[in-house]
Amino acid sequence: MNPAEALSTQILTTAIQRNATDIHFYPFTSYTKLYVRIDGKRSLLNSLTTSQYDLLLTYYKFTSGMDIGEIRKPQNGTITHHFNAKNFSLRLSTLPVNQHESLAIRILPQDNYLSLEKHFLFKHQYTIIKRWMKHKSGLILFSGPTGSGKTSTLYGLLEAVLKEHSYQTITLEDPIEKKLQDILQVQVNEKAGITYQTGLKAALRHDPDIIMVGEIRDRETAQFAFEASLTGHLVLSTIHAKDTIGTIYRLLDMGITPIELEQSLIAIASIELVPIFPNTSNRTRAALVELLEDRLLIQAIHGKLMTLEQTKQSFHHLRKKAYLYGFISKDTYENS
Repeated sequence: MNPAEALSTQILTTAIQRNATDIHFYPFTSYTKLYVRIDGKRSLLNSLTTSQYDLLLTYYKFTSGMDIGEIRKPQNGTITHHFNAKNFSLRLSTLPVNQHESLAIRILPQDNYLSLEKHFLFKHQYTIIKRWMKHKSGLILFSGPTGSGKTSTLYGLLEAVLKEHSYQTITLEDPIEKKLQDILQVQVNEKAGITYQTGLKAALRHDPDIIMVGEIRDRETAQFAFEASLTGHLVLSTIHAKDTIGTIYRLLDMGITPIELEQSLIAIASIELVPIFPNTSNRTRAALVELLEDRLLIQAIHGKLMTLEQTKQSFHHLRKKAYLYGFISKDTYENS
């Protein structure tokens, strides 16, 4: 094992043992700070010398398929990592900063994804979302910040549904975060000409029942997702937004009309991870999910509902309920 590989193994082992979801390398002129994100909180793990980081960065860029000589443009890559008989996919991203390159690594477990039912703090929400999957066509969206579990929720939902029904299911992802059985997974690769738009066009020719679009990032992807949902397909996707009402605003800003929203959108689930008391389960965090459907969804689409604050589906009500049930601390309730 060469020095770079040995250092990488040491860092990854420490991060995985601490259940970190991300590793951040922050380079300065004479040293590099190494941070990990655990339960949503970023903390300093260690510092590396400049020579150590340069060696490690070259190793990661080479093994993940990046261009080693390119330091002026952001790059992305993936690596498969094995630890204690478990498999992990590492999603790497570089960013040029101050004549250096920073590096971020997202750690994606491949073997033991938490079941969808256990992911939610309130189990009845799982029942509601599974009911949405009975629609033959339309669009279901999951929103929330980075790291809130949007994609993990989609994976869990697809796996649960496919255990009960045989659906032709195709995913378009950038990158593919977990290999799923009985699902056609397409890796978006813009360099090879496989964009979300071209991939979606090709997927529609494969007679899918369900299409999962990894993320709606722009106007073109949003338009294609809505068009697919109008042609007899059930489409699932994620989008970055603060809450369910904010998701409506984002879609409108992307050029989706209220009429298109009303015709296609089945429901929105906005996810927020909160720390829970250890004695409630072995988990450290669970999902509060703000749900928007039916009458309230129509009101929100047409601007007649500006907030869910006074409803039982709002994050405010869910946090209060979780605190009264003893699932979360008073500090979490007051400062979320």
